[in-house]
Order: sequence, then structure tokens, then C-alpha cells
Amino acid sequence: MKYYLLVGEASGDLHAAELMKALRQYDADAQFRFFGGDKMQAVGGTCVKHYRELAYMGFVPVLLHLRTIFRNMAQCKRDIVAWHPDVVILVDYPGFNLSIAKFLKRHTTIPTYYYISPKIWAWKEWRIKAIRRDVTELFSILPFEVDFYERKHHFPIHYVGNPTAEEVAAYRKVHHTTAEAFAAQHQLTPNKPIIALLAGSRKQEIKDNLPAMMQAAASFADRYQMVLACAPAIEARYYDEVIARVTVPNGMVLHRIENATYDLLQHATAALVTSGTATLETALFGVPQVVCYKTPVPRLIRWAFTHILSCNYISLVNLIADKEVVAELFADRFSVEQITAELAQILPGGANRSEMLAGYRLVEERLGEERAAQNAARQMIALLQRG
Repeated sequence: MKYYLLVGEASGDLHAAELMKALRQYDADAQFRFFGGDKMQAVGGTCVKHYRELAYMGFVPVLLHLRTIFRNMAQCKRDIVAWHPDVVILVDYPGFNLSIAKFLKRHTTIPTYYYISPKIWAWKEWRIKAIRRDVTELFSILPFEVDFYERKHHFPIHYVGNPTAEEVAAYRKVHHTTAEAFAAQHQLTPNKPIIALLAGSRKQEIKDNLPAMMQAAASFADRYQMVLACAPAIEARYYDEVIARVTVPNGMVLHRIENATYDLLQHATAALVTSGTATLETALFGVPQVVCYKTPVPRLIRWAFTHILSCNYISLVNLIADKEVVAELFADRFSVEQITAELAQILPGGANRSEMLAGYRLVEERLGEERAAQNAARQMIALLQRG
């Protein structure tokens, strides 16, 4: 069968690549065409456009690039119609993907499967109307979404397991590098513990969050070395520009590593993490963390979060646990002073470290041990074969 996949960022590229491998395992004649990234290209098929050309975040960047966004969307619609796949598989990225789903529903008979369902439980819950109308099948990787979609909105959903949990578990089974070997590979100081900085996968996130992370971490530079995990789609020059504008005390040196986030988390003592999939990855590696997310107009955002948004937390860790396991410093709680104070609490000897690690175990239990890509691929193929 012919599968057309649409991805808008690095995490989607990873999950879509695993799904493609599973689809090929159960469908020997599988053909792929996609808007995606390097990992999907490594699996095979035709990459029509790289997600680097799609990933605009925030009101102003989106507004400035509207012509490009609309041009990409028009190209995507034309290409799907011309190739006429058996199914279009949307992976997260709802702003773009739901528009494609609407077009396909109105103008074609091609079914639309949504893998990694839109997080409308956080905000824009009204999008459920579009999902009901335009999405043929919905596949979830977060267990609490079943209640949200099925009980609250009476829309059937397939929970297939969590690919991040699967990926971390698989990595930990086969990677056992020593701290000394990791330090030697990345020119770090041997035997000096690490604070990891995961500042996001988009330029705006890095620009907003990395400076405060660096300044907070600098308070511990006498005892720890700071290591930044660089996002795969962000060029080194951009990091140079952001870091050059930051003044840090204590002569802190910020080390950088590329394409080795899991290696870093395997050896980190604690982490400062921008909200997103990275918060869950950090938890599954058992690394205590502080979630940091700078927003514009922080007091207004806090008011909206309290009075308008439909969820109690912003991090996947807390959402899955349904309680505050990790500190979430965003909006009016985001400051260098607060990040520093929370980081001190989760370092060895800190008051919150043991409790946070216990909370991580609850998250692992709730995610279960299902193989998400395998389950999703089997179910997708069975549904397509039934027509």
C-alpha cells in the first residue's frame, strides 16, 4: 500500500520513522512519500519537503512566514492528490495537519489517520469538531487521552502505547557506556557530574529559554559541568549567536553535544528542560529535572492557564502522573532565581530529589510496555484492509 506521512518537527520525524519501519514489517509492498526529516529519509521513500521548512512557532513567526506556510500547504495538497495514497498519516503538528485533513475530507476519498493525536486537551479544545469531521482514525500515545476523547467527547481512539517509553527502554538495554568514556568522547571533565540543558527543538524556544538556563546553572559551576543537547535541526551558528549574548558568573563553560541527547541523559545528574517530549525522556532516564518555559506577557498567560486552558499542567510527566512530580516554571514563575532554587532542590542531597524519582516510577507504570509503532502499524493495516 501507499502511505503519505506529514511531520512538522524533530520528535515527529523520530516517531514517524519508527512507524514506517513497522508498516514495512507488516506490509512488504509499503511505499512512502512524506513531508518529514532525516530519520524518515533513512527508512526510505520520497521526502517531498523537510520539516525544517515548516517549523514556525509563535504568533509573530507564523505571521511573518504566512506566505511560505500557505505555499507549503498548497504544494502538499497537490502532491497528495497526484500520488493518491491509500492513506495519509498525520503526525502531531495540528495547525498544518488539520488543514490538510479538512482538504482531504472535502475533495478526496483518501482516509486520514492521525498518529500522535493533537493535544487539544491543553488548549483549542474546539478543534474536536474538526477532528470529528475530518479524521478517519485517531491513534494516541498518551494514556490519559482515552478518557478525554472517548468519555468526554465520545470519539473513539486507539491507545497504542508510548513510543518514547519504548525508545528509551530499547536504548537503555543496549547502551552501557561508562561516564569516563562519555567524557572522553565529548571532551568533558572526567568524574565531574553533569547538569544537562535541553532548551527545545525550535529557534524561538532556544532563544527564550537557554539564556536563563545558563545563568541559573552557573550557580553550580564549581561542582558541576553544564552540557547542552543541541537540537538536530538547529545549526551551530544559531547557538553561537544565542550563547554570545549571555553573561554568566563563575566563569561557567557550556559544553555542547550533537545527536547524543540520550547519551547525555544516561550520564546526567540533573537537567533543565523546556516543556515537550524531552520532559518525558528525561523522566524515563531517571534524571531529576526542572521544567522551564518562558512565555510573552507572563501574567496574562498565567491568568489564561488558570481560567481558560483545560489542563492542570504543561509537562507530559505531570500530565501522565496527574499530579505535580516536576516543578513547572513558566509564565510568571519563570525566572533565573526560581530556576536556581528549584535546581538546588533536585541535586544530590536536595529535598525534592527522592520524591521526584518516586513520581517517575508512577509515570512508567501508567505508560505500560506496549510497542507503540508496532501496535499502530498492525491496526492501521487491518483497518485499511477492511476498507
